[in-house]
Amino acid sequence: MALADFLPAAGGGLLIGAAASGLLLLNGRIAGVSGILRGFLAEHGTAFRERVLFLLGLIAGSALYALFSGQYPVPRSAFPAWLLALSGLLVGLGTGLAKGCTSGHGVCGLARLSRRSFGAVGIFLGTAVLTTYLVRHWWGIY
Repeated sequence: MALADFLPAAGGGLLIGAAASGLLLLNGRIAGVSGILRGFLAEHGTAFRERVLFLLGLIAGSALYALFSGQYPVPRSAFPAWLLALSGLLVGLGTGLAKGCTSGHGVCGLARLSRRSFGAVGIFLGTAVLTTYLVRHWWGIY
C-alpha cells in the first residue's frame, strides 16, 4: 500500500476523532451515528438541530472527498438490492441490540476503555468477517 492510499483514510480518521472529541468536549455527548440518526427521527429542538448539522457534515465530507479526489462511488451492479436492504436492516438491528454502532463503540467507547464497547466491537468485526466470507465465497457475490 502506497502512502497516497493511506492518507485519505488517516485524514478521515482524524476528522472522525476531531468530531467525536468536539461533541464530547462541547456538549458532553458521545458521537454515535446510529444514536444521532435515531434521535434525528424522534427529537425536536436544540438537539435536533445538532443532529441535523452532524448528519449534514457526514454527507458533506463524503461529497467533498469525492469532488476533490475525483473518486465517485460506483454502485455494484452484481450486488442484489434485496441483500443490500436486508444487510441494512440487520445492521440496524445489531446496533439497536448493542446500544450503539461502530462509531459510538469503536471510536468513542474504545477510547474511553469501555468493556461493553470492546465486546461490541469484537462482535461487529467477527460478524463482518464471517459475513464477507459467506457472501464472497459461498454465494460468489462481489
